Amino acid sequence: MQVKHLYLFLENPLFWLQEKIISSTQTPTPASSSNSGLKARFDTYFEISTRGSTWGREFRGGLVTFVTMAYIVILNPLILGGFSADQAAVDVVGNWLPNAQVAAVTALTAGVMTILFGAIARLPFGFAAGLGINSFLAVSVVHQVTWPEAMGLVVINGLIIVLLASTGLRAMIFTAVPQQLKIAITVGIGMFIAFIGLVDSGFVRATGANSPPVQLGDNGSVVSLPTATFVLGLIIIGVLMARKVKAALLIGIVTTTIVAVILEAIFTVGPSLGTNPDGWNLNAPVLPNQIVSLPDLSLVGQVSFGAFERIGVLAAVMLVFTLVFTNFFDAMGTMTGLANESGLADKNGNFPRLKSALIVEGVGAVAGGAASASSNTVFVESAAGIGDGARTGFANIITGVLFLGAMFFTPLTQIVPLEVAGAALVIVGALMVSQIRFIDFSEFSIVLPVFLTIVIMPLTYSIANGIGAGFVSYVLVRSLSGKASGISPLLWVVAAGFLVFFVRGPIEGWIGG
Repeated sequence: MQVKHLYLFLENPLFWLQEKIISSTQTPTPASSSNSGLKARFDTYFEISTRGSTWGREFRGGLVTFVTMAYIVILNPLILGGFSADQAAVDVVGNWLPNAQVAAVTALTAGVMTILFGAIARLPFGFAAGLGINSFLAVSVVHQVTWPEAMGLVVINGLIIVLLASTGLRAMIFTAVPQQLKIAITVGIGMFIAFIGLVDSGFVRATGANSPPVQLGDNGSVVSLPTATFVLGLIIIGVLMARKVKAALLIGIVTTTIVAVILEAIFTVGPSLGTNPDGWNLNAPVLPNQIVSLPDLSLVGQVSFGAFERIGVLAAVMLVFTLVFTNFFDAMGTMTGLANESGLADKNGNFPRLKSALIVEGVGAVAGGAASASSNTVFVESAAGIGDGARTGFANIITGVLFLGAMFFTPLTQIVPLEVAGAALVIVGALMVSQIRFIDFSEFSIVLPVFLTIVIMPLTYSIANGIGAGFVSYVLVRSLSGKASGISPLLWVVAAGFLVFFVRGPIEGWIGG
């Protein structure tokens, strides 16, 4: 490919493709002019020019989103599956999910759902297996039921969410949330993903003690090569962002990954594997010996609804309740934050095709359960692609295609270390936290719910927990201070539901007893 054609491909891939197909010699012009054909139709459908974006930005944004999300193809199999029974999550009858099979269905569902969401909702929000729900399944649910039965509960959870979304109830709850809390959710998510980046990089680590619970690096030291790579990436991307360089995130990720590969080749640091504090957190950045591998999709369709018979209706219902609440409000919070960060939200925090987006998100849970990949939901790491310019669903098409390709090129997804992705997340977190300037801090009945929403998300590693704390405190503080008339009745119902959600442990214990 000549340099000129390579530039056209990177800057405007769809136009490059059209040039190749019809041998057109016309200079590309904005879709708002009189040009017609494939490019114009795609531009109109995805609203690329309308949202002030370009094909190049959408392509780069989709690529950046994939790079920052690709770790899920490695991490999800480690949570749900394993390489042998002695290091896998074993269900109640002793069965476990093979790592390679989970990796294949993880990439498959992420690709399909990301493309579906981009084509229908036309928003740049990537999809993949949600980390909160997959951990809940592996740690709590499969001790009571089999893996197929656990995935059956995930499917039921998704069907309930689709029902709530299709009837409009989910959108009504979304619009009932006060604008100040919606902004707080955005800020909280920014803090959350920044904290994820700091922890994934080893810059912030658990002490294992009650006080302090976390510390800087390893006993106050951040001199390990992986953590130093994170710092380098943070500086490179930060400087590029400050200088307003186009594709700053992508350039920074690629540059820092190359540095990481060189460092690993020289010093052979290796992965941490939970024992080497100076190792790479998840995967060492090495060039793979094998590039192509055929995916094993035998887990698709391995679903059972026998949990109700095995553990009883009430116990199964409580598990579904937990899944629905976590799925419902994690996704709502993430969508709120991403919509605000991309500038697609209106003055009330709502965004285009809200109902369609909420329905497709529910379908993601159904698809994830049906494929044994766990519930697929909107990924907060999509903010990285948005930070690099993505504004439309076309970016999702790029991300989704790359995920589908990852089924066959799984070894390549291991090149970018988690420390490099962590640097990008910290940068994006800083961008999202800047939304705090739109919050009214003059009234304490708003300040406290906002504050709790923001701080509880990163401290508990849960978007749903932060939303719940914000909703409950907002209803209680506002109503007890004489401002109950301005609270939506739906918010009262949701707050009551969160109270049940927060005390579900004793309820589940009582049911089980």
